[in-house]
Formats: sequence, C-alpha cells, structure tokens
Amino acid sequence: MKVEVKQAELTAVGAELIAVGLFEEGELPAAVSTAGGADSASPGFKKLALLRPEGTPPVLVVGLGKRSEIDAEKLRVAAAVAAKEAARLEATSLAWAPPETDDAEVAAAALVTGTILAAYRFDRFKSGDGDDSPRLGSLTLLAPAELEGAAAVATILAEAQNRARDLQFTPANVATPSFLAARAEEIAAGSDRIDVDVFGRAELEAKGMGGLVAVGQGSAEEPKLIALRYSGGGSGPTLAFVGKGVTFDTGGISLKPGAGMQEMKMDMSGGAAVLEAVAAIAELELPVDLIALVPTTENMPSGTAIKPGDIITQYNGKTVEVNNTDAEGRLILADALAYAVELGAERIVDIATLTGAVEVALGKTYAAVIANDDELAAEALRAGEETGELLWRMPLHPEYTELMKGSVADLSNLGKKRLAGTLTAAAFLEEFVGETPWAHLDIAGTAWDTGRAYVGNEASGFGVRLLVELARHLAP
Repeated sequence: MKVEVKQAELTAVGAELIAVGLFEEGELPAAVSTAGGADSASPGFKKLALLRPEGTPPVLVVGLGKRSEIDAEKLRVAAAVAAKEAARLEATSLAWAPPETDDAEVAAAALVTGTILAAYRFDRFKSGDGDDSPRLGSLTLLAPAELEGAAAVATILAEAQNRARDLQFTPANVATPSFLAARAEEIAAGSDRIDVDVFGRAELEAKGMGGLVAVGQGSAEEPKLIALRYSGGGSGPTLAFVGKGVTFDTGGISLKPGAGMQEMKMDMSGGAAVLEAVAAIAELELPVDLIALVPTTENMPSGTAIKPGDIITQYNGKTVEVNNTDAEGRLILADALAYAVELGAERIVDIATLTGAVEVALGKTYAAVIANDDELAAEALRAGEETGELLWRMPLHPEYTELMKGSVADLSNLGKKRLAGTLTAAAFLEEFVGETPWAHLDIAGTAWDTGRAYVGNEASGFGVRLLVELARHLAP
C-alpha cells in the first residue's frame, strides 16, 4: 500500500474517502460539522457515520470513545474499521485526519498499521481474476511532516506482517520446506547484510540433528534448517530468533483428528514470523547482530516415519524418547536452539505454534512467554504491549522438568502426566539452551483465528512486529 504524509486541508486532499475520529469530548472539524447528518455522528468506539459535505469527498466519522482511554490498540482497531468500510464503499484511496493524542507518532503508526493489515487479501489461488473488486491502495495521513518517519516504519512492519500471512495462507503442497528456504534466500539476496545457509537431510544427519531428521523422515519432502545471519554492526548482544517451521503437521503416527486438520498448514507460523521479521529488520537497517534459524519439515505418517517409543539423539547429545509423534515441534526446535548457542547467540527467542494447551489457558488474546531470564522476559512483554501482540508470562519450575525425564533416555518428548502441557514443553526446550538467556513464545492460540479487527479470523502474522520491536530495543 502507498502511504504518505501530507500537509493539506481536509477539503483538498484528493482521496476518495476521508476518515476523521470523534472523541466523546471532541468536535468534528469545521469543514465537516455543517454537513447533513453531522448531528447523528456518534463518538461511541467503532461507531461509524458517513457524511457527504459539499466540496469534499465523503467523510467517514469513526467513533473513538473517551479521549482518556485512547491508546495504540484502539487506534489500530479504529483504522481497521475505517479500512473495511472503505472496501465496502469500493474506495481505492483513504485519507485520515489523525486525532490529537498524547503521542502523535504512536497514533500515526497505529493508523497506518491498522489500515494496511485490515486491507489485506489473499486470493492467489482463486481462478480467473480472483476478487477483482476495487482495493484500498493508498493511505494519506493529514499530519505534520515530522510524522513521516513513524509512518514509514509502520508501513514496513505491517507489510512484513502481511507477507508472513501470505506464507501462512499458502497451502502445504506449495509452501514446502524448500519453499520457505527459497523465501529465505530471496530475503538474503535483498540485503548485503544478510548471509544464508540451508542445510538438507544429508547435512542434518552429518551434523547430528536427530530431532529434525526424525520428524522429517516420514515425508518425501526433505527437511531443512534455514540459517540467516544479519550483521547490523551493533554493539549489543547477539540475538537469535528461532521459528518452528512445520509446513504440515498430520501428527505423524500419532495421527491428529481429521476435523480442522487443514489448519495445520499454518504450523509454520513461527518460522514465517522469523523470516519476515528478518526482512523488516534488514529494511530498517537496525544496528543489531542477529541469527535467525527456521527448522522446517513436514510431519507425516508413512512406512519410514518415526514411531512412538523410538529414541533419538538431539544436536547437543541428549537422548529423547519419542512417546508421541505429534509432539514434534519441540524436537526440531531443540536442535535449532542448541545450534543457536553454538553459533554464539547471547539472547535467544523462539516462537512456535507449540501446544494446544496454551489456547486452553490463554485463549486467543495472549500468547505465552516462558523464560529463564527475567530481563529478557520483561523485554518481550514490553514489546508485546507496544505492538498489541500481547504476551502473558507463565512459570518454569523444576517439577515441570522432572515430568519430562525419560524412562530409558535422558528426556521424553511428552510429559509423564497430562499436566501443564505448555509448561512441560517449555521445560523440555530449556534443556537445549544451557545458561543462555532465552524466552519461548507459544503462539498456538494467536497465530490464526484471533478475531482482532485488523487481522480477522484467519492467519494473523502474529509475532513479526513483536520480534522487530524486541530487536530494535535490544540494539544499542
């Protein structure tokens, strides 16, 4: 989407639709207040009124509620409501007169973010011209020139989130591990600060990455480890992002129920978030040194698939009883986490659609963060508050680790009891990071179907903006 900041009068902006916000304690702009129907405009949050004043394009009045309660999230939602109304009206260009708030940059970024995310469509696989209805293609903020930077950054981040949504939506017969690897190579080709390596089955076997090899052995698609290195020249800690990239998860021999299994094409949502966060970080030229790892594979049942009860050896030498092949994400993440430590990561954040239990605990509102380091956990929580990708910290405890001990191997990939599934999974992952500060984000509840106004009920791209914000704040 084309986004620009203009210093222009409401009557001279040239957009097909103009949006203005209305607080309970506020008034409409003079150019609008005399229009027919202006008296019926409601300041109630998300309430809409369409006015047609003389001499200007139609004006959409968006209720913002109480001024004292406005924040970035409400402005993202208000922008999304306006963008959807623009689509209904078949407007291809929209101008926003940002409301007066305590932080004009935050408000501008929120309006840009909400608009771009809400205007997103995925119709790549529709025959003919697909959905050929007019699209919202441009957004103008009627604001001072000093807000151009905030608008530009918000545009980069929202477009990156939409690219992650593209990856999530793409079906698994197209979005294979090789497809994700090709996207990583495309990202690297776009920046002289990024190097990329892609390790295939033979290399993974030679390295001793038993988790990724084991999960991938049931599929004709070759498992891969995607490794990106971004050199931003920063003096801060070397950061590592690790994203789960299971491009389709049947559960393997421990087969999932058939109902809803089509959603398992999105079991690579963590990997998508990591890839597109790296792309955005490079575009922003953040001064940070970053390692990004995406272990990617299909999890399929076949004559060569790993079986319940099999024992594997992970990259750090620990052995694991695979007592449920549907607990595969932790096996591939374990190899990648150990590799991140070996590569010199000083802070590690992994992001994964790991456990259904997190959705039971936190629903679609929060993702879980489990960490071995209070400072890193606090940074992740702060980043989530900034971006609206909310996190809730959950505990680690030695008793959770004890539940993951194996009977005839060091560890089991499934707890001995059906208890604290999100936390025992995190306790398993902790075994592969050593003393390195680490935070695990379980996004199984928030990667899709959140119902947020700006991402709707399908792929959300959750985590892209959060990871970039985390990198930005950790940069010197």
